[in-house]
Amino acid sequence: MSKILTAYFSASGTTKKLAKTIAETAKSDLFEIVPEIPYTNDDLKWTNKSSRSSVEMNDKNSRPKISSKVENMEQYDSVFIGFPIWWYEAPRIIQTFLESYDFSGKNIVTFATSGGSGMGKTNNILKLSCSPDAKWCDGKRLSSNTDANTIKNWLDELNI
Repeated sequence: MSKILTAYFSASGTTKKLAKTIAETAKSDLFEIVPEIPYTNDDLKWTNKSSRSSVEMNDKNSRPKISSKVENMEQYDSVFIGFPIWWYEAPRIIQTFLESYDFSGKNIVTFATSGGSGMGKTNNILKLSCSPDAKWCDGKRLSSNTDANTIKNWLDELNI
């Protein structure tokens, strides 16, 4: 039986709810990707070009620091990574997370929440920040209210 980690970043709680459902359904460990400097409501105002989130997303080299690390990442065979979609891709902190560990040989499965946009080129962008021989599975945009049956069917399709 493989050991699974569900790691997620949630600025508003929406992705957190989904991550908990995935972790319960997959019987995985759960890890919250928490920024060293938490985001305020003002930081998240995407219509403000000088808000922290806008500045980070406009800088492809931005790597917000994470406040803690996953202990013993090597024990996991598969890692689900969840996040909200910001500007049609994953927030830069997800690249920080991917660049912090060796994912060689691990299954990587992304999942995202969004008010309307899909995954776009998110996986292609994230692959550049990850170990080259990680095994990427199809990412999926889901609702925060996605039920356990839908998630179980998705997990069965992934065959992890």
